[in-house]
Amino acid sequence: MTYFLAGDIGGTKTLLRISAEDGTPLLQKSYPGAGYAGLAEILDEFLREAGAPGIAAACLALACPISGRRATLTNLPWSVDADALAARFAIPRIALINDFEAVGHGIAALQPDDLLTLQAGQPQARGVRVAVGAGTGLGVAWLSWQENGYAVHPSEGGHMDFAPANAVQYDLLQYLQQRHGHVSCERIVSGPGLAAIFAFLRDTGRGAPSAQLVAAMEEGDASAAIARLAQQGEEAIARMALDLFLQVYGAFAGNLALAALPRGGIYVAGGIAAKIAAAMQQGAFLRAFLDKGRFTGLLETLPLHIVTNPQAGLLGADLAARRLV
Repeated sequence: MTYFLAGDIGGTKTLLRISAEDGTPLLQKSYPGAGYAGLAEILDEFLREAGAPGIAAACLALACPISGRRATLTNLPWSVDADALAARFAIPRIALINDFEAVGHGIAALQPDDLLTLQAGQPQARGVRVAVGAGTGLGVAWLSWQENGYAVHPSEGGHMDFAPANAVQYDLLQYLQQRHGHVSCERIVSGPGLAAIFAFLRDTGRGAPSAQLVAAMEEGDASAAIARLAQQGEEAIARMALDLFLQVYGAFAGNLALAALPRGGIYVAGGIAAKIAAAMQQGAFLRAFLDKGRFTGLLETLPLHIVTNPQAGLLGADLAARRLV
């Protein structure tokens, strides 16, 4: 039996899967990145639990730029060496790819119920596609049709400069400049970014959290607590933070759409979109996406989808692993 290993390694968690040649999963598990010294330690535990089947090929999708056979994660102090892992775990073929390159590949594996369409647009077969998504960071990839399928082009587009669109956003920019100097879009459109927006609103007197929100933020993931209470509608500052987050997210996606003219669709993936899909349907995201002056009409022709399957990157890594054989 031939087996394939796929990994989606982000700044917060590592998701691993072993599947057979026919696609049947043998084992899939998620590991918190902060609990381990490196990826090799996680793989050792995972493969031991899987019974160490002979793996023909592996593809590891990493949240960082990829050049060559070694990479260092952007939001986690890990270095990954493909050749060292291949030797340690007796895997003849290992590829390292960017995490949003994996999401780009994973689009081909999505089912209709994995997508929530915000704007149907006028899709064109084999048109350029864009994948964008906020999680611990902000990922971007471009897809272009080549011969018999889409080629995926990873990027670090999430680190482009943040461009404020109104007075509140100008104040947010200045607030973050005092803390970081350069302010990229990822500083705002990400999990840590939502927490930064909340801090901006609190520190500038635009809102005050309740004791319930403070406690929820202290107990676990602060950004998740903000998003959850915002969607429950009980916390004004949380609603303000999420609304501002969606405005900046939508504007960023709209800028990508202007740059690429993705008539094959914009796919909003990442760990956050699926969790706030209901809020994204309420209009702030789409309004900001379309707010491009004379080119609003053009952007209305582009298909825009939310990827509700949180495992799109893992599916893409699995497809990429199979192509190695």
